[in-house]
Amino acid sequence: MLFTILISTFAPLKPETTKTLDYLKQFVIPYVGLSAGSHQFDFIIDDKFFASFEYSEIKTANVQVKLNLKKTERMLILNFSMSGTIRTACDRCLDEFDYPVEGREEYFIKFGSAHFEEDDNVLVIAENETHIDIAQLVFDYVNLLLPFKVVHPDDENGNSQCDPEVLKQIEQHKVHDEIDNRWDKLKDLTIE
Repeated sequence: MLFTILISTFAPLKPETTKTLDYLKQFVIPYVGLSAGSHQFDFIIDDKFFASFEYSEIKTANVQVKLNLKKTERMLILNFSMSGTIRTACDRCLDEFDYPVEGREEYFIKFGSAHFEEDDNVLVIAENETHIDIAQLVFDYVNLLLPFKVVHPDDENGNSQCDPEVLKQIEQHKVHDEIDNRWDKLKDLTIE
């Protein structure tokens, strides 16, 4: 009777939370049943993946993630290979476009007595754990594929693919500094 009362006091999960949890289950890997050696996992990272993270700046993407998980007696070595596109806004003209991304990351999981992060790419987990959840790792790695400054790539002729009207506006409002000739003498100095 007491058990029933305790359970009834918990609020039920919202339907969208349940769907998110179900979707992210594919990123939980039960490594205990895996034999020693390499194992391949493939994931498609799309809009649904980023919708599962509350504060994601990325909303639209199509990135293929290949995971090579190498299991040894005392460690798991995770090699991620990622390629695809992420929809983002150009920092120059603010037009949205699909930015091509590609990258590789390596992550180590060691078995120990406690759960703690030893380094940026090394995690120690308790020996009695049976699963690893890589969803947050994949989220972080895909976010890191975007450079600090994102602009349209140039076309094959070296011309910007940014919105030409915006580029005209930028050029019109650009401040052109006049060169002060007094500093030209410094160019002639040689420092030993």
